[in-house]
Amino acid sequence: MPFTTTTVGFLSFGSGVLLASLAARWIIVRHLRKVRAAERRARSVERLAEIGAMTGGLAHEIKNPLSTIGLNAQLLAEAIDELAIGPEEKGRVGRRIASLRREVERLRGILTDFLRYAGNIKLERAPTDLNEVVRELIDFFHPQAESQGVRLRDNLFAEPLESQLDAGQFKQAVLNLMLNAVQAMASSDASTARELILRTELTPSPEGHDEIRLHVIDTGPGIPPEKADRIFEPYFTTKAGGTGLGLPTARRLIEAHDGRLEVHSEPGRGTDFTVVVPAITRTRRQTESPR
Repeated sequence: MPFTTTTVGFLSFGSGVLLASLAARWIIVRHLRKVRAAERRARSVERLAEIGAMTGGLAHEIKNPLSTIGLNAQLLAEAIDELAIGPEEKGRVGRRIASLRREVERLRGILTDFLRYAGNIKLERAPTDLNEVVRELIDFFHPQAESQGVRLRDNLFAEPLESQLDAGQFKQAVLNLMLNAVQAMASSDASTARELILRTELTPSPEGHDEIRLHVIDTGPGIPPEKADRIFEPYFTTKAGGTGLGLPTARRLIEAHDGRLEVHSEPGRGTDFTVVVPAITRTRRQTESPR
């Protein structure tokens, strides 16, 4: 049969229908794949939430009897003097009890750090001058820094730097960074000047909004390049007795404030942990103020 205009049109129409059908099928298949992937992610998140709740509950269950053990160890230590035994035996028993109490405190610290890291972060945010937060932290931390032979100083922006912060939670994040810095300098060469510097500045972000940057700078040994990518991994630590949760917890708290934590380190010269949070600009502050 010879091809006519009608035949060609029919074939073209049929091809169009086939292509449209294939395209529709491809769209449906792709949509179903996305739906299944979303369902898998939802199930994964749900399982992680269940595991988080279970481990958090387990940590609490361990913490309660641990407190009882610690209390009884203290009572035993106080009762040693009343024992009818010689000084040598009394000293030996006392050392064992002291060791038990130290281990109880170490485990309590590990559980506290875990619960702080794994727990839900609930913020009560309000306009807060970050410079004032830094001043309070320096006053609080000065005795500990001095006892470690660390000179603590600040270099603050000349004007108040306001951000929406939960002051208590934010202080905990920065305090973790300060503790990490002092511990790092404890392992550095004794001949090197040990300084911990807290510096604040106001900078524009790439999106055009002002950002507050808080630098926590130490003069310690720095972070080796092969370990720099792992410092925010939970339980990764290079310090004896460390839990490896201080830096991950600090980052979680900072990110909960819509911020980020950056790190710049040079082996042999020290490390600069930089906390970056959104600033409340003067115009925005006036807009948000109650009329």
